[in-house]
Amino acid sequence: MIFVILCYTIICMDDILKKLEKFRLENKLSQKNLAKKLGVTFATVNRWFNGKNKPNKIQTYHIKKLLETQKLKDTHFEIT
Repeated sequence: MIFVILCYTIICMDDILKKLEKFRLENKLSQKNLAKKLGVTFATVNRWFNGKNKPNKIQTYHIKKLLETQKLKDTHFEIT
C-alpha cells in the first residue's frame, strides 16, 4: 500500500513538473524568472527540471496555484 502511494506521488510530481516546464516555455520565462514568480532560487528550479530534487509541499502548493491561475486566464479569454 505504501509503495502504491509513493509511486502515485512520484508520478503526480513528475506530471506537475512537466506542466510547469510547459508553462515556462509557453510564457517565454527563463528558469530565473520562474523562480522569482514562485519565490525560490534559480538553483532550486534548475534542480527540479534536472531531476536532482523535487518541490516540497509548500513549493508544490505555489506551483499548483500558479498553474491554476494561468488556466483560469486561458479559459477566461477562450473564444466560443
